Amino acid sequence: MPGSTATHEIELIIEKKTGDGGGGNLPPTGRNGGGGDGGKRSPRENPSAKRYYTGMALGIVSILMFFMALASAFLVRRGSGVWIPVHVPTLMWINTVVLLASSATLELARHHLAEGRHSAYRNLWFVTTALGIGFLVGQVVAWRQLVGEGIYLASNPASSFFYIFTGAHALHLFGGVTALVYIARRNFDQAQVTRSVAAEVTSYYWHFMDALWLFLLALLVLGK
Repeated sequence: MPGSTATHEIELIIEKKTGDGGGGNLPPTGRNGGGGDGGKRSPRENPSAKRYYTGMALGIVSILMFFMALASAFLVRRGSGVWIPVHVPTLMWINTVVLLASSATLELARHHLAEGRHSAYRNLWFVTTALGIGFLVGQVVAWRQLVGEGIYLASNPASSFFYIFTGAHALHLFGGVTALVYIARRNFDQAQVTRSVAAEVTSYYWHFMDALWLFLLALLVLGK
């Protein structure tokens, strides 16, 4: 019959197209076929590094405001009442050189990291950490020298500010040393931030602590 013949011919045409891969041009459907990536979701992008820079900037500003408030109180108190200046121990000048050297080694470490020289980077990062710890130990020894001379926190307003300035700075620098150790031991393969960004953000804090120490030291020497 004509109708049966036409139907048979249509079935033959459909089978031919299917055998030639014509049906393979249809867009894949279903949960496992979307996007042409074998059903795998595209990896989630890492958050922008700007948030780390912004966080560090806010932290630095807050620390700066804290020390500026202390410096203002220092200058006001120095002009009234009994004021017996504290002689800066020689060891603290040596500690200053150690701290400045740590900034230099930190920048060299970052330079080697950017060039992919990881062995040199790790060595210099370790040196920077050791210098930071050396500075803190040196500060403790200097305080013990002052105590041996009979200069205590409550001896007079000048000694109080001396211990507060140097102690608060040492406490904040300890936070920087902790960050150095953390970056040295952290595995950044699965982290949301690269090692380079973490090292750069930490370097900003470390250099700030260096500059802050120079300011405090100048304030203690010139504000006698």
